[in-house]
Amino acid sequence: MPRVNSNAAGPSSTQDGLAATTKNRNKPQYHPFTQQELPACKPILTLPIAIAVIASVGIIFILIGLGCISSSNKVVEVSDRYETSCIPENMHNNAVAYIQNPSNDKSCTRVLKVPKDMKKPIYIYYQLDRFYHNHRRYARSRSIRQLSDPKMARDTTICKPEAAADGSPIVPCGLVAWSLFNDTYSFARGNETLAVNKRGISWRSDRNRLFGKHVYPRNFQSSGLIGGGTLDPSKPLSEQEDLMVWMRTAALPRFRKLYGRIDQVDLRAGDVVEVTVMNNYNTYSFGGGKAVVLSTAGALGGKSSFLGRAYLAGGAASLGVALLLTLLWLLGPAPVEPSLRPERR
Repeated sequence: MPRVNSNAAGPSSTQDGLAATTKNRNKPQYHPFTQQELPACKPILTLPIAIAVIASVGIIFILIGLGCISSSNKVVEVSDRYETSCIPENMHNNAVAYIQNPSNDKSCTRVLKVPKDMKKPIYIYYQLDRFYHNHRRYARSRSIRQLSDPKMARDTTICKPEAAADGSPIVPCGLVAWSLFNDTYSFARGNETLAVNKRGISWRSDRNRLFGKHVYPRNFQSSGLIGGGTLDPSKPLSEQEDLMVWMRTAALPRFRKLYGRIDQVDLRAGDVVEVTVMNNYNTYSFGGGKAVVLSTAGALGGKSSFLGRAYLAGGAASLGVALLLTLLWLLGPAPVEPSLRPERR
């Protein structure tokens, strides 16, 4: 028999060896994490477990709701609507003309009776009804850059129609600033005048960043039709806290804005507080309402049971679902439990 040349398959074997070496070199390093082979716990969600989880969520929600309502009930609040009472009876049918006449005396006195002890600080709010503060055209009518930078006084493009007066820019411009609330309140308990502190009623970020320390009012409320309150031209916008509070637009047509604080005295149950109101703000042209509110503060803020009721409703719904599932579990046919072990082949 002829000899077989052992070198005949040499080149092919060499190439296969090089390919295998290259393949092993490019193969990624094995690790359970990269290969998604880490040990894991995969609990089976059975009906009893689902019932227990839903019932636990319902109980937790109910407890949170009761806590929120308890906190809200500890807040003492007294309010008075005065848009009708502060208009003379013979002008009720023509309230707009009365409020727009600058010669009319618009002061009136309202009486608030304190229902429970009110510990200082006592917060003073004004409340407006049917005022759509978040209307798109209204809320956009402002210049953020103008409020913070004195070099941007002419940045009034989006402020029309309250952008300029006699060719000069209005600072602050826009409908939001133009409609600044300008009713004023003074308080007395008997012969004692209750001082109102109006410092620190705005957001710190507004005072330090949004409203500039070198930006002063210019041509404000001088374009013809007066929309609301005026500003002190000698004070920078960073010190005009009533303006800062007002320009934080509200989401709903009924809203409250912080007016000030009574932080020197406590009010006792049965005290009578006289409020002298300067009824300047025109809510009569759009059928709006006005109120003055005295309130303490709780752990969650002012008096509002909405959050507590929402949690109670969610908790009750969860318990209802848990009860329904329990009835289905007890009255329905017994489910067939799937095998937890894979079949062996």
